[in-house]
Amino acid sequence: MSKKLHLTAFMRPVSLHTGSWRYPGSYPDANFNFGHLKSFAKKLEDAKFDAFFMADHLAVLNMPTEALKRSQTVTSFEPFTLLSALAAVTDRIGLAATASTTFDEPYHVARRFASLDHISNGRAAWNIVTTSNPDAARNFGRDEHLEHSDRYRRAREFYDVVTGLWDSFADDAFVRDQDAGIFVDPAKIHVLDHKGRELQVRGPLNIARPVQGWPVVVQAGQSEPGRQLAAETAEAVFCSPRDIDAAKALYADIKGRMRSAGREPDHLKILPAAFIVIGDTEDEAKAKRARLDSLVHYDSAIASLSIALGHDASGFDPDAPLPAIPESNASKSGRETVLRLAEQEKLTVRQLAQRYGGYAGLAFVGTPETIADEMQAWLDQSAADGFTVVFPFLPQGLDDVTGRLVPVLQRRGLFRSEYEGTTLREHLGLPRPANRFFS
Repeated sequence: MSKKLHLTAFMRPVSLHTGSWRYPGSYPDANFNFGHLKSFAKKLEDAKFDAFFMADHLAVLNMPTEALKRSQTVTSFEPFTLLSALAAVTDRIGLAATASTTFDEPYHVARRFASLDHISNGRAAWNIVTTSNPDAARNFGRDEHLEHSDRYRRAREFYDVVTGLWDSFADDAFVRDQDAGIFVDPAKIHVLDHKGRELQVRGPLNIARPVQGWPVVVQAGQSEPGRQLAAETAEAVFCSPRDIDAAKALYADIKGRMRSAGREPDHLKILPAAFIVIGDTEDEAKAKRARLDSLVHYDSAIASLSIALGHDASGFDPDAPLPAIPESNASKSGRETVLRLAEQEKLTVRQLAQRYGGYAGLAFVGTPETIADEMQAWLDQSAADGFTVVFPFLPQGLDDVTGRLVPVLQRRGLFRSEYEGTTLREHLGLPRPANRFFS
């Protein structure tokens, strides 16, 4: 059987393009309106998407007020609250959320995701992030952000603890024998008693083993430690390569590291973010993209650029080239992407900010047929196992993808017409992990 694409939908914020809420016909409150979000989830499920994916941020005051006042992300639902609500109104689509290993505790994370997996009957996924935004530290009693390498060392241990907690109970631990009065078999409870360099957690978790054994583990880093963490732990990778050549290199690198770690490469799906703008013709699609980009105010654009660089760019000459930028403690891959774009296209600060302030990542802009061609090329050339779709505006952009692109992919045999199973692991073709403590 030929390979098929996996498609997840990036839904928090509902669009990464900062002008999306201003596009004509869009819902300006789409990011914070449960009725809208519920309708989006149902449309995505009808289109047989693998998952509804929620990123998360832990700070509002991460940009100047003049930019903040233009941002749709200033108010967003807490991921678990929203996904638990969506679990009640959907049946098959996966529900993926970000949880930080820097500002949360393993017991909290293990408990929340185990709960979501039970509530959704096996559709939960945990996106592991170390949190790149230094402003988040101030919301958690810290004046300084943890160093990049320290964050990843903690994340690796954090993963071991969370998965160990998910294995606290054997799958058949809860006998619930009403006649004998025995609810749980004590021999099938494991006390983790973890004492490591970063964490100390006794356990066991006070929730039965998740439906999927473990919720699907997603990882989103592209730096050197991020790639290694993905190879050792992840079952899906959300990433942002700039083009197909960079994607093929990333794909080969992470899958190669998996082999070195003793893992089966097919047990991880690499799903780059893809911004999709659809038109009846390529020219119409490009015109939509240009109109959308024109709605990004420079205040917002320069703030987005500052976040990506890990350095305040508001004082730079807008019409001069980007000056030398020192390294910071923020995201390494984000900074490198911006510097590469500035160098390759010889952009001024204004041009770079406008591009980055809208959406500077991988974009498929064209007709349903030309975009399907591009997606197939990425799949066939081992550049991706599928995509994390970023919508340009909502609801129109989502409707274009689900109503126009997905049918083309289905006719070509590149995407499912029906769900093959009921859990997210089944959608992604991933095995259910064995319990490390009980056979």
